[in-house]
Amino acid sequence: MHKINKARHSAYLLHVHIVFVTKYRRKILGELHHEAFQQIAGEVCADFEAELRECHGESDHVHLLVEYTPKVQLTKLVNSLKAVTSRRMRAEFNDLRGAYTKPVLWSRSYFVGSCGGAPLAVVAQYIQNQRG
Repeated sequence: MHKINKARHSAYLLHVHIVFVTKYRRKILGELHHEAFQQIAGEVCADFEAELRECHGESDHVHLLVEYTPKVQLTKLVNSLKAVTSRRMRAEFNDLRGAYTKPVLWSRSYFVGSCGGAPLAVVAQYIQNQRG
């Protein structure tokens, strides 16, 4: 088996736009929450050998632009992002812990859209403009 050079390997990178919505679409996320989310999501992506390229949101949802290789199982990455960010953010912020009677933060559903057809700069700009 031959090695793929790094320049050629970059052609195999995939990009996805992900959106998580708070449970019951509650408007509970502030600037500190978004900063913590971005830090935690970046760490989770790194664990999957993926890269969080953009991350912004509003009081009831977050947008992510993630770059990953085809070897990443997208559903596992998304489920890990949701679980880890929910658990760690609820541990860090009392207001998030008190917002729900059960240990939840995100709605069960989420949006994932491939960014293959749109220029990444356009998707990144859209996500940047999601600041509340």
